[in-house]
Amino acid sequence: MTSSSLDADVETQPRERPAPTRLRVEYLKEAFGITASAPRMSWAPPAGTVQQTAYRITADNGWDTGKVTSARHQLIPYTGPALQSRSRFEWRVRTWNTDADGTETASAWSDPMPVELGLLHASDWTAQWIGPEEPDVPAREERPGYALHKAFTLDTVPETGRAYATAHGIYELFLNGVRVGDQQLTPGSTSYNTTLQFQAYDITGLLRPGGNTIRAVLTDGWYRGTFGYTRDADMYGSSTALLAQLEIQSGDNRTVIGTDGSWRVSRTEILGADLMAGQRTDFRALEGTADDAAPCASAAAEAGAAVVLNCSYGTLTGPVAPPTRIVEEFPPVSVTRLASGRQVVDFGQNIHGWVRLSTLGGPGEAVTLVYGEALDATGDVTQDHLRPHDFRRPGQFLPAGQVDVVTASGAPGEVFEPRHTTHGFQYVSVQGLTTDLAAEDITACLVHTDLEPVGSFTCSDPRLNKLHDIVQWSFRDNACEVPTDCPQREKAGWTGDWQLFVPTAAYLYDVTGFSRKWLRDVRADQWENGVIVNISPSPGPGFTSAEFMAFTNGSCGWGDAIAMVPWELYLATGDAGILAENWDAMNRWLGFVRTTAETQRHPSVTAAGAVPAPHEKYLWDTGFHFGEWMEPDGPEPDLFAARSADHGIVATAYYRNTTAVMAQAAAVLGRPEEARALANLSENIRQAWEKEYLDPAGQVTQPSQANCVRALAFDLVSPQHRSSVTAQLVSLIREAGTHVGTGFLATPYLLPVLADNGELDLAYELLMQDSEPSWLVMVDRGATTMWELWNGLDAGGAPHQSLNHYSKGAVVSFLHRYTAGLRQAPGSAGYQRIIIEPRPGAGLSSAATSHTGPQGRIDVAWEIDDGVLALGATVPSGTTAEVRLPGEPVAVVGPGAHSFLAADGSKSPHFHPARSTL
Repeated sequence: MTSSSLDADVETQPRERPAPTRLRVEYLKEAFGITASAPRMSWAPPAGTVQQTAYRITADNGWDTGKVTSARHQLIPYTGPALQSRSRFEWRVRTWNTDADGTETASAWSDPMPVELGLLHASDWTAQWIGPEEPDVPAREERPGYALHKAFTLDTVPETGRAYATAHGIYELFLNGVRVGDQQLTPGSTSYNTTLQFQAYDITGLLRPGGNTIRAVLTDGWYRGTFGYTRDADMYGSSTALLAQLEIQSGDNRTVIGTDGSWRVSRTEILGADLMAGQRTDFRALEGTADDAAPCASAAAEAGAAVVLNCSYGTLTGPVAPPTRIVEEFPPVSVTRLASGRQVVDFGQNIHGWVRLSTLGGPGEAVTLVYGEALDATGDVTQDHLRPHDFRRPGQFLPAGQVDVVTASGAPGEVFEPRHTTHGFQYVSVQGLTTDLAAEDITACLVHTDLEPVGSFTCSDPRLNKLHDIVQWSFRDNACEVPTDCPQREKAGWTGDWQLFVPTAAYLYDVTGFSRKWLRDVRADQWENGVIVNISPSPGPGFTSAEFMAFTNGSCGWGDAIAMVPWELYLATGDAGILAENWDAMNRWLGFVRTTAETQRHPSVTAAGAVPAPHEKYLWDTGFHFGEWMEPDGPEPDLFAARSADHGIVATAYYRNTTAVMAQAAAVLGRPEEARALANLSENIRQAWEKEYLDPAGQVTQPSQANCVRALAFDLVSPQHRSSVTAQLVSLIREAGTHVGTGFLATPYLLPVLADNGELDLAYELLMQDSEPSWLVMVDRGATTMWELWNGLDAGGAPHQSLNHYSKGAVVSFLHRYTAGLRQAPGSAGYQRIIIEPRPGAGLSSAATSHTGPQGRIDVAWEIDDGVLALGATVPSGTTAEVRLPGEPVAVVGPGAHSFLAADGSKSPHFHPARSTL
C-alpha cells in the first residue's frame, strides 16, 4: 500500500492549538549565570501539527522578532538589545503550523523561560582570590576543609541579591547558616589550566536587614586532591583558593561584597576530604560556633586572616552543561548486623554519590563508613577488586579509598553528609556504631549531572528489560561532570569509553551540553603535535608521575573520539556548530595520525622488506595502541608490551573511519574541497587495509571477532568480500560456543553488523546467551550496573574489577534500532527523517521505544499476536518516517499517529496500514 493511500486514512480530529514546549537556551533548561552574550534559543514544535511554518519570539527586554516565516526551531540566535553582564530577560515563543489538510493555525504562547547572564568579563570581578595560609601543606588525603567567612550589615531588605563563586578545589556557600543552592561538587571538573566554571546564585531570599554572614567551605576536589587510577595529587596546583562576589541591589544602590584580605579563615569539622579516599569529619570542631554555623566572636578572634592570591580571572566561564545535583535518594533495602558487630547496609542498586547518616555514635565516638559494590564470604563489604596497581611499587596495590569517618559531638540533630567526596557503591559497612540502624537513619544520595531523559525501551522479555535498566544505571552513575569510566576506582573521563557509548547515551539522555563541556576539555588537553590524550580533563604533558600514562596517549579508538563524538552529537541534534567547534582539533589529530602512517613502519614490516610497498603509507601500524582491549579469553592486557606490538589492523581501521567521518563533517560545514580530499584519503586507506589484512579468499588474515566486525562496520572490505568476512565472523562466533568474543572497541558494532549482513537470528542468539561471556550473565547474577569484565561477578560470586562500567552497555542501541525498530535515516540529522523497521527475534512478542529529539517525541510500539504484527508509531512535527515491514514497499508517512498490521515476518508477508491520525 502506498503513502498516498495512507493519507486517505487520516481521521479528522478537532484542532487543538497547543504551545511549543521544551524551551532551551544553548541546550540548557536553566540558563542562569551563562556567559554566552549571543545565546541561541530552541523549542519543540506543538504536538499534533505537521510542520512549523513561522515563529515569533518576544521577550520582556523589548526583543521581538515579529512573525518570521521559517520551519527552523533550533538554535535561533538572540537578536535583541545587546546583552551585558547581569542582563536578565524572559522570552517566549509562538508558532504557526500547518495541519494535515494544509490549514495554517497559530499556536498558543509558550510558557516564558528566564535567562540571566553572569559576569562576562574579568573586569567585572572586583573580588580577589583568597585562600588559607598553609606554611606546611598537609599530606595528600589528610588536608582539612577550611571555612572562609565574612560578616556584613544591610540597612534594609534588598530587592535582589546575587552570588558568583568559584574555587580551586570544591566549595560550598552558606549565607546566614543556610546552604546556597542545590548544586554539588562545585565548581565542577574541568581542565583548570584553561577553563574554570563559576556558578551564579539567587540569594535574595537569604539576605536579611542587620547582620549577615557569608561562609564558604573549601576542600581539595579535583584541583589538588588525589585522582584516578594512579592517585596523583596536586594535578593543577598545591593550594586551594576561593573567589566569591555578592552583589546586592536596593533601589539604585548596589553593594558588592567580594573575597579579599578582610575575610577570615578557620578550620572546619572536615579533617580531611578527598574525592578518592573519602571524608573525615569531627563535629566537635564546631563547638563554640554560632547557631548559623559561622564562627562566634571568640572563634572568629582565633581565626586567621585570608591570604590574597594572584590567580587568573581569564579562565572563568559560566555553565554550558546542566549542574550536578542529588538527583534521587534511596532508603536501604536491608540492614544486617554481622557477628563482627558491623552493620552492612544494602541499597539494592549500585550508585554514585554518598550516604546521609542521621544516627551517629556517642560524643567523641568515631563511626567508619566503608563503601563498596560487593560483599565477601562473611557478608561484609569488600574493596579488594577496586584496588589499583601501584606503578611505583610493582606487585603492590594502592588502597581502594571510599572510606568516610565521622565523630559525633553529641549535639542534637547532628547529621553527617560527606558532600566533599563521592563513592561508587551498593553496600556500606557501618563500623563502630553500637546503635542498630533503622531504615530512616541512613539514606543513599545519587549524585550526577542532572541530564534530561529522552529515550526509553521495553519489551516482552523481563531479562532484556533488566539489561536495559542496568545500562541506564551505569551511565547515570558515570555522568558526573564528565563521562567517567567508573565511579569508584578512577572517576576518569576516558575518551575511548565515551566515543563508543555516546550514540547510546544521546538516545537515552540529552547529553549535548554535557558533551560540549567535555569536548572543550579534550581540545584544551590536546598536545601540540595533535595527540588527543586518553583522559580529559587532564593537567597536560609532563605532569603525570606514572610514566605509563604518558606513553599511552595517542591510541587509536581513544584519540579518534575527537572526530567520532562531535559527529554523533551532530547526528543527534542537527547542530553543525558542534562540528565547527571541534574541526581544528579533528584536523590536528588527523595530522598526527597521517604523519605517523606516512613516515613510520612497524619494525616487523621493515624486517620483512626494506622497501615499503606503495600502500604502506596508508597503514598506521606504529605507536602505542590499547587495541581490542580485554577480549574474552584473550591475553592479559600488558601496557608495556603494547608499546611495541603491531596493532596496525586496528589502528588503520580507525584511520579509515575517522577520515570517512571527517569527510562527511566537511561536507556539512560547506568545505567541499576538503570533503573530497578526505573521502579520497579514506578510500586509499580502505584499499590499503584490504590489501594488507585480507587474503585472496576474502578472509581477514588476523582472524578475530573484533577484526571481522570492524571490517564490516567500517566498510573496510569491498562489496564482493562482505559475504566471506561475514561467514568468517559467524564461524568464529560458533567456534566460541556462540559467545561474544569482542573486547572494548568492537562490542557496540557486533549485533548490528550481524543483523545488517543477513545474520539477525545469530545476533539474537548472542543477545540471549546466558553463559559467560554474555550480557545476560550479568542480569542472572544480580547485576544492577554493567561490569567492566564479562565475569565481573564470577560463578562463585567473587568480584573482579569495576562492576560499574557502561561501555559494554552500548548493546542496548541494538534494542532501540533493531528490536523496537527506530533509527535515523542515512543522511539525516536531528531526526528529521527516520526509519521504522522492527526486526523481531528471540521469541519476543512485543517491544516499544521512544525518543524525544529536536523535532519532538517519537514513539514506536509493536506486538505480535496469532502471527499478526501490529505496529503503532507517533511521528512529530517536521519529521518524515519510512515504515518498513516485510513484503511491502516502503510506506512514507508524516507527522501524526499511525498504525499498521502485518503478518509476522516469519510467516507469509502481508502488511497494510490500519489507521493514521493527527
